[in-house]
Amino acid sequence: MQPGNAILLALGGVGAGLTGSMAGLASLASYPALLAVGIPPIAANVTNTVALLSTTIGTAAGARPELRGHRDRLVRLSAVAAVGGLAGAVLLLATPSEAFERIVPVLIALGAALLLLRDPLRRWAGHCSMAPPLLGAAVFLIGVYGGYFGAAAGVLMLAVLSVAATEPLPVTNAVKTIALGASNLAAAVIYAVVAPVHWPAAAFLAAGCLLGSWLGPALVRRTPERPLRAAIAVAALGLAGYLWWRAGG
Repeated sequence: MQPGNAILLALGGVGAGLTGSMAGLASLASYPALLAVGIPPIAANVTNTVALLSTTIGTAAGARPELRGHRDRLVRLSAVAAVGGLAGAVLLLATPSEAFERIVPVLIALGAALLLLRDPLRRWAGHCSMAPPLLGAAVFLIGVYGGYFGAAAGVLMLAVLSVAATEPLPVTNAVKTIALGASNLAAAVIYAVVAPVHWPAAAFLAAGCLLGSWLGPALVRRTPERPLRAAIAVAALGLAGYLWWRAGG
C-alpha cells in the first residue's frame, strides 16, 4: 500500500474513532476513506466492519467511568446485537444490496429524528423505560443493519437507548458503542473467512480508530448534551442525504 493511502486511512480512522465514540457516525469518516483509496464498495463495506472493532476496544478503555455498573445490561444488549450482526452478515453475503441500500437513508433520518425528539418522546411515554421486548427487537434489528451495512448504525442505537433509559448522554454513548461492537464482531468473524476484506487497509484504519475512540469519551464528558445531540442529528441527516443521492435518489 502506498504511504499516502496508509496515512489517509489512519487519519480517517482517527476521525471514525472520534465520531463513533462521540456520535455513532464512525462510518461517516471510515467508509469514504476506504473508497477514496480505491477499494470497491463491497470490499470497503466488509473491511470497514472489521476495522471498526478497534473502536469498541478504544471506547471501552476511554469510557470506564461511564460503563461502570452496567455489566449485566451490556451483556444483554451485546448478546442481542451479536445475533443481529450475524444475521446481517449472512444477509449481505446471500442477497443483493440495492434494495436495502435505498432503505438505509430512511433509517438514518429516522434515527436523527428520534434524537431530536427524545425529550418529547420521553414525556409522552410518561418517563417510563421502553418495554424490554420492544427494546430487544430494536437492538436486534439495528444489529442486523450494523452487520449488513453499518453506516450510522450508532445513531440508530444511540437514539433507541436514549429513549429507553433516562441517563446522561455519555453513559448512553458508551453503552451503544459496546453493543454495536458485539454486532460488528459477529459479522467480522464471517467476513474474515469468506468476504473480500482488504487486510492492510483494515490494519491502518483500525489503528486510527483505536486512538480516536480512546479520546472520544473524554470529549463527550466536556461537551454540553443538548448541542451535542443536535449536532449528531444534523450530521446524520447530512449522511442520509448523501447516501440517498449515492443510491440514485
